[in-house]
Amino acid sequence: MLVAADKFKGSLTAVQVAERVTAGLRRAVPDVEVESLPVADGGDGTVDAAVAAGFERREVRVAGPLGHEVTAAFAVRGDTAVVEMAEASGLQRLPKGVFAPLTASTYGSGELLRAALDAGVRRIVFGVGGSATTDGGAGMLSALGARFLDEDGEPVAPGGGGLEDLARADLSGLDPRFADVELVLASDVDNPLTGPKGAPAVYGPQKGASPDDVEALDAALAHYTKVLETAVGSKAAEYALAPGAGAAGGIGYGALLLGARFRAGIEVMLDVLGFGPALERAELVITGEGSLDEQTLHGKAPAGVAAAARAAGKEVVAVCGRLALPPAALGQAGIRRAYPLTDVEPDLATCISDAGPILERVAEHIGRDFLT
Repeated sequence: MLVAADKFKGSLTAVQVAERVTAGLRRAVPDVEVESLPVADGGDGTVDAAVAAGFERREVRVAGPLGHEVTAAFAVRGDTAVVEMAEASGLQRLPKGVFAPLTASTYGSGELLRAALDAGVRRIVFGVGGSATTDGGAGMLSALGARFLDEDGEPVAPGGGGLEDLARADLSGLDPRFADVELVLASDVDNPLTGPKGAPAVYGPQKGASPDDVEALDAALAHYTKVLETAVGSKAAEYALAPGAGAAGGIGYGALLLGARFRAGIEVMLDVLGFGPALERAELVITGEGSLDEQTLHGKAPAGVAAAARAAGKEVVAVCGRLALPPAALGQAGIRRAYPLTDVEPDLATCISDAGPILERVAEHIGRDFLT
């Protein structure tokens, strides 16, 4: 039995989900062998998943999205580092109820990448998602040696809003160590940088952006791309249209400028976490996340786990807080059956506040259905 589930956002970490599912299965079959492999798709929780899989947790002081110092973590094993941009620049780093769509910066994410380089790794998996920012990665690139200047030769203000004043970009000072490091951009979204499907239009409202803010940010990022074309040539425009450029407020674009290779976040993380060998040992796989819905089918962790398990001929069931997919869609994704907490406790607020004990009861049902 392999438990490979993502977090239940706002209720349980991926590690806690695995612990509760294991406890519930053992209520039904006390001696059942359970292997836990908490997973993530590149967004928040990615470093925790890596640490649970045996990576070493490292901490460093970096700038948060508003410039205040925060303690952020990354993970290292051998010559590989897992860096999670949300650790430095995520929404969880903002004070409760505070948004800063025009001014939040990815500078701290650049500092995290630099810390990974300082650790001597040869490969960096850069998980992006859950950002508070829409600055096209300009802050990150600044932390790594780039300069973004206004007409007076002064640095532009932090955040996507400041890019409207950009007159000149100089990337010649970027950390040269990236030439010798494999940088993998791990994300569950493939949006371009700007336009109707770009970072400001699609994800800006989640970060507190008003319609006017979205329009301003989209124009600022388009201007940013034009200025970068002067600095680095036509690839600046090509990268802006590339899948993943719009990930995490456009930090994907900045990563592509650093030479990153874009891959679906869950695919990268399954490789890094050692999912293949664990899958070989399993007879049944339990995956899941807080909400199984249409978004799940587009690169989220449960879909990636189910696809890999189906390819290996293994049966998959899922746990979730709420289920918004019909059986046919689950079947097409390779999930035989889903077990939402709401089957046990109809009140959604209770499911969120008491997710752990309820999940144990759900897992006990799975044990009885599949193991007895």
